[in-house]
Amino acid sequence: MEPAVAGAAEGGARFRASEHQHVRYNPLRDDWVLVSAHRVKRPWQGQLEKPPPEDVPRWDPKNPLCPGATRANGEVNPKYEGTFVFSNDFPALQPDAPEPDDSDHPLFQAAPARGVCKVMCFHPWSDLTLPLMSLPEIRAVIDAWAELATELGASYPWVQIFENKGAMMGCSNPHPHCQVWASSFLPNEARLEDRTQRQHLSQHGVPMLLEYAEQEAHRKERLVVENADWLVVVPYWATWPYQTLLLPRRHVCRLQDLTDSEKDSLASIMQRLLIKYDNLFEVSFPYSMGWHGAPTGTFLEEDCRHWQLHAHYYPPLLRSATVRKFMVGYEMLAQAQRDLTPEQAAERLRSLPEVHYKKRAKEV
Repeated sequence: MEPAVAGAAEGGARFRASEHQHVRYNPLRDDWVLVSAHRVKRPWQGQLEKPPPEDVPRWDPKNPLCPGATRANGEVNPKYEGTFVFSNDFPALQPDAPEPDDSDHPLFQAAPARGVCKVMCFHPWSDLTLPLMSLPEIRAVIDAWAELATELGASYPWVQIFENKGAMMGCSNPHPHCQVWASSFLPNEARLEDRTQRQHLSQHGVPMLLEYAEQEAHRKERLVVENADWLVVVPYWATWPYQTLLLPRRHVCRLQDLTDSEKDSLASIMQRLLIKYDNLFEVSFPYSMGWHGAPTGTFLEEDCRHWQLHAHYYPPLLRSATVRKFMVGYEMLAQAQRDLTPEQAAERLRSLPEVHYKKRAKEV
């Protein structure tokens, strides 16, 4: 349903998306975002963030994610040389939690929530991030993701793989790592995307994000990087300034359904995107990212053709390494709003070099 619009443009001015405010529909979330491109020109007198440290030690015996280090529960990490997966020492979900009592009123409902939480280290070195890792090292991360999705998905309906990179996104440890939470229920975002994708397939006969990828590959104005199997776009409905959506070109429901060649090309396109992110402000670019695919567990026996595998990247930086976007006020009480248009953001990212700024500096 389109939002109600009152009034008309003064003087009959011709609309330009890069200059005039408007709202855009997000079919994946069934909501709208306000785009106010003219606000990019406003001066910034707000909070300045502290850039991430550049002097992270490669190995620190006090860092609980390092090989051979002792974690909070007293366990000692093995001296791993690749990826390393372990159970979160402070899990948000546990497999044996008791069920809540029955509700005595419809306004006060509770339901069982069980699951497991894993931590996965990408690499033994603390001073590396994904864009600085080699393609075989990134491919090993993808393989581990797929293995965890298969293992945990055998029992749980939702397996959420996500990475919070940088202190700005709440990451408390600079060591390259992600988290994997498997839950006995479908989280809100999963239920919402399940509904919207199911409706789109029913109404249009094609998976929403498969059709969307084909459209963006043709239009190109929001394209950031692409290869034979994947493309990355700043979505038409993006909320965060440099938000991107990573999409396969063929119909794939789950991460574990990818072929070996698709995993190789995924490693390549991830590296290219993340190098561009770091090059934008020449800083280790903060973001939250995560994979969404068809539910698992009992859903493995159901028809999930409406789903298309995809990854969301949500970076907070807006104008520089120290100026971020805040989701407050209007965004919390009314709807999402952005200044820079998705097309402008995509053009900036697209034009950036694909050699990391740290490697360029060493060459110079």
